[in-house]
Amino acid sequence: MADHRPIDRLARCPALATAAAHIRAFTEMMTSRTGHQLDDWIAAVAADDDSLPHLTAFAKGLRCDHAAVTKGLTLPYSSGPIEGIFNKNKFLKRQMFGRANLDLLRIRVLHSN
Repeated sequence: MADHRPIDRLARCPALATAAAHIRAFTEMMTSRTGHQLDDWIAAVAADDDSLPHLTAFAKGLRCDHAAVTKGLTLPYSSGPIEGIFNKNKFLKRQMFGRANLDLLRIRVLHSN
């Protein structure tokens, strides 16, 4: 019987194992708020340029707005609560589309708590 554990699958494909290692490192950087390691992570991904084109493109994109990404990975602030409110309001707007006027939508948004 074949063993189908994820670690065994990664061992069979070196490019996938490398990508998983880079993704784990980036996840660790996000969760532990260690944005000062971003340059090292980008350099490590760039070293594996041939085998990971999508991850390399992502790293190059991070370089375009390096200061903001570093602060986002370092500072404890989050836009999550505001995004939740925007998402809820957009849902209500889509739900009410074509059914009533702006006054009714305003009332639903104000009373949706």
